[in-house]
Amino acid sequence: MKALKKILLGIVALITLVLIIALFVKKDFAVERSITINKPNQEVFDYVKMLKNQKNWSSFSQADPEMKEWYKGTDGTVGAVYGWESKMMGNGEQVITKIAEAERVDIEMHFKGMMGSTSPAYLATKVLSDSTTQVTWAMSGKMNYPMNFMGLFMSMDDMIGTEYQKSLEQLKGVLEK
Repeated sequence: MKALKKILLGIVALITLVLIIALFVKKDFAVERSITINKPNQEVFDYVKMLKNQKNWSSFSQADPEMKEWYKGTDGTVGAVYGWESKMMGNGEQVITKIAEAERVDIEMHFKGMMGSTSPAYLATKVLSDSTTQVTWAMSGKMNYPMNFMGLFMSMDDMIGTEYQKSLEQLKGVLEK
C-alpha cells in the first residue's frame, strides 16, 4: 500500500511539474515556406486559389486515401469551404476569408477534436518575372495550454514546414508539366 501511495504521489508530482513548466513554454507558432515556379503569376494564382486543386499537390490532402472530403460554396471565392474527416489527419475545415486578386488567398483553418484550434493561413504569389512566380505558404497559430508543453520536444515549424515544402515542390511539378 505504501509503494502504491509513493507511485501515485510521484505521478501527481510529475503532472504538476509538467503543468507548471507549460505555463512558461511558448504557445505561438509560425510556419512559412516558399518556392519559385516557372509559370506566370496569374496562372499560378488561379490554380492555388481553388481549394479542390489541393488534392493534386498538398501532402495533407494526399496522406489518407480513406479521407472523406466535402466542399461548400463557390470554389476560389471568399466563403468557400473545404472540409475533411480522417482517422489519420483528424477532422477540420479550411475557409477562404479574403482574396487579393493575383496576390494572396487568406484561409482560416479549423482543426476539430480534442486538440481543436483555429489558425490563420495564406497562400501568396509574387511576380518575379513575366514567366516566374514565387509562391509562399504560411500559417500561424497557438498551441493551447497545457498542450504547448509538447513544444519543448517538437517543432511545429519543422513538422508542418516539412510538409509545406513537400507540397510546394509537388505544386511546382504539377504546374510546370
